Amino acid sequence: MVLIGQILMLALDIFFWIIIAQVVLSWLIAFDVINIRNAKAQQFILLLNKVTDPVFKPLRKIIPAIAGIDVTPIIVIFAISILQRVVASYFIYGAM
Repeated sequence: MVLIGQILMLALDIFFWIIIAQVVLSWLIAFDVINIRNAKAQQFILLLNKVTDPVFKPLRKIIPAIAGIDVTPIIVIFAISILQRVVASYFIYGAM
């Protein structure tokens, strides 16, 4: 059970950092630091979108942008934090 918990914690950590990378990338694009016409940048953006869109799209239908700011990543990060606590308490600490 501990191994399953550790794998779930690792997956949640990886998804957390992917979200952070996507947020930072969106800021860099908004401030025109990264050229989106670059093929490598486009591929990286598409990769991040493919990973996060299955989680973000349903939430974006429910929660609109507030003053032009997408709060979906904040909500998902908050949910990841809650899931990590549940996984840690059930799989890791509960198995001892």
